[in-house]
Amino acid sequence: MKRQSITAYGAPLEETNVPLPVPQGSEVLVKVAHCGVCHSDLHLHEGHFELGGGKQLDVKDGRELPFTLGHEIEGTVEACGPDASGVTVGEHCVVYPWIGCGTCPNCEYGEEHLCERPRQIGIQVDGGYATHVMVPHPRYLVDCTGVPRELAGSYMCSGLTAFGALERLGNLGKRGPILIVGLGGVGMMGLAFAKAMFGIAPYVADIDPAKREAALAAGAAAAFDPSEQGIRRTFMKETGGGVFGAIDFVGAEGSLNFAQSVLRKSGKVVVVGLMGGAFSLPIPMFPLRGIAVEGTYVGTLDQAKRMLDMVREGKVDSIPVDLRPLSEANQSLDDLRAGKVTGRIVLTP
Repeated sequence: MKRQSITAYGAPLEETNVPLPVPQGSEVLVKVAHCGVCHSDLHLHEGHFELGGGKQLDVKDGRELPFTLGHEIEGTVEACGPDASGVTVGEHCVVYPWIGCGTCPNCEYGEEHLCERPRQIGIQVDGGYATHVMVPHPRYLVDCTGVPRELAGSYMCSGLTAFGALERLGNLGKRGPILIVGLGGVGMMGLAFAKAMFGIAPYVADIDPAKREAALAAGAAAAFDPSEQGIRRTFMKETGGGVFGAIDFVGAEGSLNFAQSVLRKSGKVVVVGLMGGAFSLPIPMFPLRGIAVEGTYVGTLDQAKRMLDMVREGKVDSIPVDLRPLSEANQSLDDLRAGKVTGRIVLTP
């Protein structure tokens, strides 16, 4: 089994080779065909998240090196353990990677992605920047028939994250165009899902003019540069008073400040991005404006299946895909870090 692995945090990935594992019990060995490169891979590669004020959240614990990133996985079942039922060798599938312990309160409630002792593939357990990946149980293999194979794995993270965030807006998304801040792979997924779920083209914002143009070409109602002088006043004027719902796919101080500043009363910002930094708002503003700011993290297995049903039915526009060989994993991370990616880079082991 060939992999592109972290051998030292912050250092370039290196090729590592290990014997092909044999599935035990309920395990299933999947031969990886496509694995998306996610922005959160950057933070794991660096070993920390920025918290603002010079502080960092260290995420190196509980992960042995070398470690293989990659949680947006699509492939083919290559081997099954003796207790793996309901799955056959040769079956195409997408891997739901947000695996928990199965016994904590969140897991028992069906929110395994928020497990207190997670075993997430590509996060705590070796992932899909490899020719093969081991999945602990067939229940985490989701049928992706009718879904573009090169994008199927990315729907399990960027797609699911966008879908889950939009569901948190609820009926606010039907009270007028929402705002999407950040137009990387997840933001572009958010644009596609917002159109399908709410039936209204959203407004978008990004500091990159090329990404704004791509979003307009994909059907955005209007595009704004959040770094522009006086942008709040411009936005409020051109939108007739702001928005009821916003999704921050960046998760930086500037992006969240802009998103909350253009909310109407009773509006909500859902924070998805993990860029880092700190956010502050006078406490009286929450009750006086009746606004909410909440976070979300990917989605449940049930949401993943419902999301793929929407894609299968042709309700969701595709996003740009840049297919690259596994050997270009390092360059892919560098391009993502430099903000050069519109859509999704997908590795093809």
